[in-house]
Amino acid sequence: MMLENIVNNVYTGIYHVNVTFLYYKDSVIGVPSLFSDRKHGYLMNNPNVGGVHLSQGLGGLYEPPADFIIPISDRGDRGFWFRIESVSGVQSKGIRIPRNTYRAVLELYLSFHGNDEFWYSNPPNSYIKTNNLTTERGNGAYREVYVTIDDKFVGSEAPFPVVFTGGVNPLFWEPIVGIGAFNLPSYDFDLTPFLGVLLDQKFHRFGFGVTDGIAYWLVNANLHIWVDHKSSKVQAKSVVHNSPRLKIKRREDFKLLDGSFKLKAERKAQFVGWVKSSAGNLTTVFSQEYRLRSSVSFLNNGTYKLVKQKVKAKREVVVRNDAGQSVARVSVRRKSPFSLIISTQPGSTKKKDTYVLATNVSNALAERYYNGDIESVVHNVQNSGGWMEVRDHSVLSGAAVTRQSFIYRDGFRCYSRTVKASDGRLIGDNITSACVSSF
Repeated sequence: MMLENIVNNVYTGIYHVNVTFLYYKDSVIGVPSLFSDRKHGYLMNNPNVGGVHLSQGLGGLYEPPADFIIPISDRGDRGFWFRIESVSGVQSKGIRIPRNTYRAVLELYLSFHGNDEFWYSNPPNSYIKTNNLTTERGNGAYREVYVTIDDKFVGSEAPFPVVFTGGVNPLFWEPIVGIGAFNLPSYDFDLTPFLGVLLDQKFHRFGFGVTDGIAYWLVNANLHIWVDHKSSKVQAKSVVHNSPRLKIKRREDFKLLDGSFKLKAERKAQFVGWVKSSAGNLTTVFSQEYRLRSSVSFLNNGTYKLVKQKVKAKREVVVRNDAGQSVARVSVRRKSPFSLIISTQPGSTKKKDTYVLATNVSNALAERYYNGDIESVVHNVQNSGGWMEVRDHSVLSGAAVTRQSFIYRDGFRCYSRTVKASDGRLIGDNITSACVSSF
């Protein structure tokens, strides 16, 4: 079943779906263990200590899987996503976790809609007000999604600009869809440094908000926790909470409908805490930082729009033993350059009340993962160009070409696939195991 991207009284609403999962074990031949090439002898020689698997949640955030996964979601009156509709619209839920939890990772999901569906191209409110525009898509082109515990900041991320299947030019997205449109990116926050606060058998409020956000964002999360099977409780303490304020600079220069709006934003944070379990006393250091550059320009009396955005982000988790030696290290580095061009021209003289949009979208997500000494790279690039003739919100005619290149590479294998579509038909599809360096 496919639900078309149509907003009306028939298709718009909440859908209740029953899904049945079948879980089974199978013999799988995998690549060599991620721990086989580690220099960290502690993990090599002590894969199990007491009731704690040191490779569990340390060498990789989710492998092997957590002992428990606690959903952090809304009650279900309007769906199970938290709905955030303003800057002050922080949504939260009380969660209590077992006292023998020795590791916790929050997996955050989000999507943006309504007046913020194209937040990365929104002008500031001053531009809208000065030109007496009726649009409510404002508040500038910066957004940050953040997480709190009991109203205290514990992490944030600059969201990836997903273009959904009706976005910019609907002709781009058949049969290829925008990066993340059918598989939303998730964002991971290691909350182990905060177990000193959470392990008191009390409920704690896990909250989510969007800096500069307007209606509306959908946010929820999964809390992955690992427990010590040899102990009913562990000891923990939070020792460092370093979260400087967001640094952001904005510059705007416009006259009537033409002008440019630029901004630079960055944030760094570091959290440290120790947990004493049957594996010993291990200290977790969770560090994160990102830098965002954005430019939104209008030319030709506002009929030509150029958007550029670039994000560089890094997240790292380091686990140290009592002696201060690193026993596990995981880091992710992300680059996501994005550009958008929309040019509006009058439509055909034979068709009343029409206009023509020439559109170009370039989007990329490049991530480099380090798991100890093992490195893997994902590079996903998409370029689309075309035009469409529009009346009201209906596409009368048009043409579009989309090309996408995906590369995965690690120390054991490589996979590369390039596809190309034109006017709704797949005209190229090439798969190879030969890859070049991504970034």
